[in-house]
Amino acid sequence: MYGQAPGRIENCQVAVFLTYATCTGYAVLDRALYLPQSWAGDPDRRDEAGVPEDVHCRTKPVLAQRLITDALDAGNPARWVAGDEVYGNDPKLRKALETHSVGYVLAISCSHRVTTATGKIRADILAAGLPKRAWQPRSASDGAKGPRIYDWAWIEIAGDDDKHTTGCRWLLVRRNQHSGELAFYRSWAPGPVTLAQLVKVAGRRWSIEENFQTAKGLTGLDQHQVRHWRSWHRWTLLAMLAYAFLSILAAGQRELERPSDGLIAFTRHEIRHLYAVLIQPAHTIRHRLHWSTWRRRHQHRARTSHYQRRSQLTP
Repeated sequence: MYGQAPGRIENCQVAVFLTYATCTGYAVLDRALYLPQSWAGDPDRRDEAGVPEDVHCRTKPVLAQRLITDALDAGNPARWVAGDEVYGNDPKLRKALETHSVGYVLAISCSHRVTTATGKIRADILAAGLPKRAWQPRSASDGAKGPRIYDWAWIEIAGDDDKHTTGCRWLLVRRNQHSGELAFYRSWAPGPVTLAQLVKVAGRRWSIEENFQTAKGLTGLDQHQVRHWRSWHRWTLLAMLAYAFLSILAAGQRELERPSDGLIAFTRHEIRHLYAVLIQPAHTIRHRLHWSTWRRRHQHRARTSHYQRRSQLTP
């Protein structure tokens, strides 16, 4: 495949990844390589890249729906799904999640139209009429420099096809406390939930995206140099397995050995670093563990300082 970069065209692959997030860790469960129509309809390109005959052009929401359905059918429990605008704007994906009784908080564009008691209206226009009392400051997640606090509001909406469909629906709106910039989400749950719950699910997207970037850096998820369909799937599978291995070790270590005062818990970065020096030892194990402890203590001090500064700046 080819992607357009500033002033040039480069080789690239576009894929949909399914990340599983819990309170103890993250893992990449599955992936699907996107095949554009320009490739799907070109027999020569398909043969050269080894694309199977039964693979056709599918949109990213269609690929995501397949990945989620496969994961649920395999017995992976999930209460919520989060995603960006590409997925939030797709009604078929939202309907599939509702059919499986899986709640969602999916980003949508400002021009996305939602159904209210008075008819369909753009999300940004609906948000513009919110009174001051509708906004509540909430922390969506903890960042590297402290809680990510925004103003949030929610508005009850109806389904696109039937106002009497099951479940509860909301338009969730996020406002930056400094710039006033707005972000919008379509939300659904099988039953009543609190605003705090929806905000936490929306905040999972940041954590998932950060962990996805971590997988690229730690296990080379995006460092493949391949041009064949099978090779791409083999490489990403190995990278996903390696990332899951680090996640399991980090979660297990936190359960077995609580970090002492002044130290952060073992992270995937730290575990990978220790494995790297064990494979190619340049110093004694005691020396390496000493530096590991020093790094964890330094990171704890830095995080504590950032959180204290953020709490002082928060109104």
